[in-house]
Amino acid sequence: MPVVKLHKELFEFDSELRKTSPVICGVDEAGRGPLAGDVYAAAVILADDTIIEYLNDSKKISEKRRELLYDEIIEKAKAYCIATASVEEIDSLNILGATMLAMKRAVVGLGIKPDLALIDGNRLPELDCPAQFVIKGDANSASIAAASVLAKVSRDRYMKRIAEEYPQYCFEKHKGYGTVLHREMLLKYGASDIHRKTFLKKILGDDYE
Repeated sequence: MPVVKLHKELFEFDSELRKTSPVICGVDEAGRGPLAGDVYAAAVILADDTIIEYLNDSKKISEKRRELLYDEIIEKAKAYCIATASVEEIDSLNILGATMLAMKRAVVGLGIKPDLALIDGNRLPELDCPAQFVIKGDANSASIAAASVLAKVSRDRYMKRIAEEYPQYCFEKHKGYGTVLHREMLLKYGASDIHRKTFLKKILGDDYE
């Protein structure tokens, strides 16, 4: 099947919302599920006339395409911010709380207060601007799709850097997700300080620390 270059419906979704909220930002996260590493979030504000070909849900785009889109989004965005919540915050707050914190940091870091923040998923972080969640937002809103690309690419790059510090875990291959390889390495080497301790009890038991 031919690759669709422009998903017009994503941009039309945002344009309709701008009739009542001229400045909207899309917000998405990357890395809620992995057993290791920080959780990432990004917020993006696009102008109404911005067009980005191939923009879509980051999970539906190849890694090579995501890298290209990353640079284009940063170049064309009116504002963007990429933020994180640490492994320590994940273990302290739980992954939902840490994800909401990363999203809040991303919106605050924009430097522009949006009229409306569009949040991917079904939960809202505490923000000082109006917000609404959008189920499968990265497949419905161009702004959220752009945020999903920035968050995903940023986290993948981070995990590749982490892989150089902890080569025994092969993070560059699984990005911290609970694959068979990752679980085998955990059983062999135990948890590192980059692992989310609260995620590992089913694998390593309660006494692994």
